[in-house]
Amino acid sequence: MEVPQPDWLTSEHMTGTSIMAVEFNGGVVIGADSRTTTGSYIANRVTDKLTRITDNIYCCRSGSAADTQAIADIVAYQLNLHSVEIGEPPSVETAASVFREICYTNRESLMAGIICAGWDKYKGGQVYTIPLGGMCVRQPFSIGGSGSTYVYGHCDATFKENMTKEECKKFVLHALALAMSRDGSSGGVVRMAVITAEGVEREVVTGDKLPRFWEG
Repeated sequence: MEVPQPDWLTSEHMTGTSIMAVEFNGGVVIGADSRTTTGSYIANRVTDKLTRITDNIYCCRSGSAADTQAIADIVAYQLNLHSVEIGEPPSVETAASVFREICYTNRESLMAGIICAGWDKYKGGQVYTIPLGGMCVRQPFSIGGSGSTYVYGHCDATFKENMTKEECKKFVLHALALAMSRDGSSGGVVRMAVITAEGVEREVVTGDKLPRFWEG
């Protein structure tokens, strides 16, 4: 009789994830957990899912780790060429359009849910959601990944327009902490970044510093 193999020997590396981005007046705040799973096995507990595309544009990755890393590399390469052609940094909308084109064209073979966020001189801070299938839509805030299903109600109830940078950081941190406490595929630390005209400020909140909520 054949001995059954554990799922983590054959499963794909997945950033089974909680990712989030919020616009504020002057920029965006992005955040993500840091757990990567292979089946039920935690392959990496300190993954960086906030991936630089240009100096002022980042993406948050969920889905297949291999797919999303490859897509991010391709988009970064294409935008670098584009910036040389136009003689200035590319816009966030252009970056989101390149993500959309790749994800939509290859929708049958990719498992990638991406949030593209950043700042440019034309429209300021922007958040674009590119879910499975390759749709692209701008939203004032976006959540994604397996952990997002636990916090839609919290985000809908808590979000308000014209939040300050500090309010957005608290909003992102609390939503991710709630998602991580309920979702078995999310965990580790919370990585956040604030993208403005001045540049990128990155921050890591370790597990012992995460806000605590009722866990019945």
